Amino acid sequence: MSRKLKTYQTSLGFYDLAIAAPSMKAALEAWGAGSNLFHQGVAKETEDPDVVAATMAKPGVVLKRPAGSSGRFAEQAGMPDLDDDSSGAKRRRRLEPKRKAAPEISAEDKRKAAVEFEREQKRREAERRRQEAAREKERARREELIVKAQAALEAGQRQYEERREALDAERFDLEKRIEAEETRWESERRKLNETLRQSRD
Repeated sequence: MSRKLKTYQTSLGFYDLAIAAPSMKAALEAWGAGSNLFHQGVAKETEDPDVVAATMAKPGVVLKRPAGSSGRFAEQAGMPDLDDDSSGAKRRRRLEPKRKAAPEISAEDKRKAAVEFEREQKRREAERRRQEAAREKERARREELIVKAQAALEAGQRQYEERREALDAERFDLEKRIEAEETRWESERRKLNETLRQSRD
């Protein structure tokens, strides 16, 4: 059975946000709030007829308007006008449309809005699952790359150590041969010098 929707409103960053949701918890989840904005006093349930009408027309959808403005809530909202010029502020106040009385929302419309909210919530949950699956797939791909890179590094290290060991063995053998050659030449040089000395005598 669909739960009765209420309209909640908060202000985050550059925007005021509003949503028709069955509970404060559902509103916080839809806003993506990391803390309880209601306990902090920056979110509230509202009965403003214009805000209620806008949110009930799109239940479960986060509506925005520039922070601090009194314009209509919509899915897409422009950035707030940061012009501090007082004449500009007067001009903006003059150009604001007059508020109309919000239409009375029937029980049938409220029921339909609750059904729409549940549909939007399911769509948002499916999107969250899809994004989580994509993140999980990306994590698995990275882990696989890390495992492959680690295996390649370890194989390269083993190959280096084997080659170094073989080269060290070759160097040891070469040093022994050089030492033997030096010993042989020293002996031969002494004999040749002796022969040369005797030839001179």
